[in-house]
Amino acid sequence: MKKYILIYGLLIFLILAPACQKAMEGPDASDLTYPETKKVDQVDDYFGTQVSDPYRWLEDDNAEEVKAWVQSQNEVTFGYLEQIPFRDKVKNRLMELYNYPKYSSPFKAGDYYFFYKNDGLQNQSVLYIQKGLDGEPEVFVDPNALSADGTVRINIAGFSNDDRYATLMRSEAGSDWREIRVMEVATKTELEDRIRWVKFSGTSWYKDGFFYSRYLEPSEQDKLKGQNRDMKVYYHKVGDPQEKDVLVFEDPENPLRTFGAYASEDERFLFLTLSEGTSGNELYFKDLSVQDKDFVPIVTGFENNSYPVDNVGDNILLYTDIDAPNYQVIQFDSNNPAKDSWKPLIPEKEHVLNGAGTGGGYLFCSYLKDAHTQVFQHNLDGTLFREIELPALGSAGGFGAEKEDDILFYSFSSFTYPSTIYKYDIKEGTSEVFRQSEVKFDPEGYVTKQVFFSSKDGTQVPMFIVHKKGLKLNGNNPSLLYGYGGFNISMTPSFSALRVFLLENGFIYAMVNLRGGGEYGEEWHKAGMLLNKQNVFDDFIAAGEFLVAEKYTSKDKLAISGASNGGLLVGAVMTQRPDLFKVVLPAVGVMDMLRYHKFTIGWAWAVDYGSSEEEEHFKNLYSYSPLHNIKDGVAYPATLVTTADHDDRVVPAHSFKFISTLQEKHQGENPVLIRIETRSGHGSSSTTKMIEELADEYAFMLYNLGVKID
Repeated sequence: MKKYILIYGLLIFLILAPACQKAMEGPDASDLTYPETKKVDQVDDYFGTQVSDPYRWLEDDNAEEVKAWVQSQNEVTFGYLEQIPFRDKVKNRLMELYNYPKYSSPFKAGDYYFFYKNDGLQNQSVLYIQKGLDGEPEVFVDPNALSADGTVRINIAGFSNDDRYATLMRSEAGSDWREIRVMEVATKTELEDRIRWVKFSGTSWYKDGFFYSRYLEPSEQDKLKGQNRDMKVYYHKVGDPQEKDVLVFEDPENPLRTFGAYASEDERFLFLTLSEGTSGNELYFKDLSVQDKDFVPIVTGFENNSYPVDNVGDNILLYTDIDAPNYQVIQFDSNNPAKDSWKPLIPEKEHVLNGAGTGGGYLFCSYLKDAHTQVFQHNLDGTLFREIELPALGSAGGFGAEKEDDILFYSFSSFTYPSTIYKYDIKEGTSEVFRQSEVKFDPEGYVTKQVFFSSKDGTQVPMFIVHKKGLKLNGNNPSLLYGYGGFNISMTPSFSALRVFLLENGFIYAMVNLRGGGEYGEEWHKAGMLLNKQNVFDDFIAAGEFLVAEKYTSKDKLAISGASNGGLLVGAVMTQRPDLFKVVLPAVGVMDMLRYHKFTIGWAWAVDYGSSEEEEHFKNLYSYSPLHNIKDGVAYPATLVTTADHDDRVVPAHSFKFISTLQEKHQGENPVLIRIETRSGHGSSSTTKMIEELADEYAFMLYNLGVKID
């Protein structure tokens, strides 16, 4: 009997051994069978150019066949990921790194201070309240108790001017849709107020209510993909049903505009901003102390950016790039807002003025010098009071307070400087550590440097590089290059505990400050937008070539990643230079540049991209659109596209159509997959989902770069 058992056991071993060995070694992309994605006969005519769109049907997120397609793609992707032998080790290490208390800076409302805290791995940070700085913290709202999967998020949007009430923004499953609720601060009691169908709006309190912006209620079919249009501004009085809210402003002749209304701290003025996109705005105001006064224009036209900072009596302070591409602060008498009456308060300087705010009777100006923060404190007449000394080269934020406050809190971090909260004495100008991060990380083991390289047209572009001290530049180091390059958004140094995983495993992390961002003011932004968008891709490609030429890494060890507009970035460069990168990680990317404006808030991006409805811009968009530049028979890098079913900013159809085309046309051994998260949005809707997705991205990247995790 034993003999037969041994023989039977040997047969089982011989049958299973190849599978066991394969599981130990990892997945083989040549074994992948991608789902068969049907094609439809859809051709669009753009100014005489016929453009095929065979995967148009994937734009309908409600269709059962699309849901079935999503399931089949996820089955293939997770089947591949599950075979990576160190996938669980990656996830477990990320959980270890992230499992430490994380705090926000405190913010004040009357006698109370509020702050967010996450114990470590809670899905959502908990909002706490305490009386005074020495009071005992108590839970104000715990979002983790509001849903079984931890995907309900709560954020404070503002306080009434008597500090009696707080407005809370509630969102679910990562969607951009918000519901405003009201809580009484002292009793921690939630009122019955429910303000629905709010997007891209805050709350600005005035007397016994607040201003906010909202859309009409969408149909169930269009809730996550329908075009957001016809925004209106309302005033809500606490205790009233939403149906009684007073319409403050609408513009039915221009349905594709966004509006915001903001009352000044002293409730004297109401400011109204109008925008046709992500940059450029008109600005109006009215004096609320005068009944029935109409809005008066401050800035008309959408060529520039202008926002109110504060008012000092009759004088209004304005942050603007008019006649100042690096921005300035001007002031004018509210009785004479004409531009020829403006007086420079903080004139434009060499470095870009990244923001301005008031607190404790002073004006705080934050500058970017080669993408790191400098902060100056001014008197309200514009004279310099002092420069605030920061602990290192990095990113600082939070320099704002009420007029009567004598302290404020700001946060500081850098690539190897964990986020630290400082308490700042406004009059004395002294900073002291209020709360230091408890993350287990030794910054002494790592080095950060900033380099400059030449782009295709000779422009000098900065890039931060972070790695272990003593790392040999032998051209064989695994590297991750990250970028964004758009919408005037600046990429500045910041700490990520999850990024430590890469650094401790010998990775080089590089973040490049591409044109299109705001690191060097409006001229830098314009150099990477509209017909200049190719500059952004050229900058990123040049960054990759620099890392290879300087022996930081090689083409076989270089991965790239980007999200949203950064997803467009890596999608475009992988189609233009598939030979330069080994792994590509496009997240929630804008991949269809011909139809992006037809969904949700996509129309607002036309100020940066241009629209395919204009011939000049169509030709430009078509030349780099990731979806439309995938070529037959090309071997593309190993690619893991990520998106989510509740992303109602960059709808998942972008990623669906891109991966379908890539799977159809790609020729080679590299896997090209898509990971589609559920109940999540443009950003991960919970800590659990964030770590799981990042662990899969890292495992995919490491495996395809040939990096082993012990």
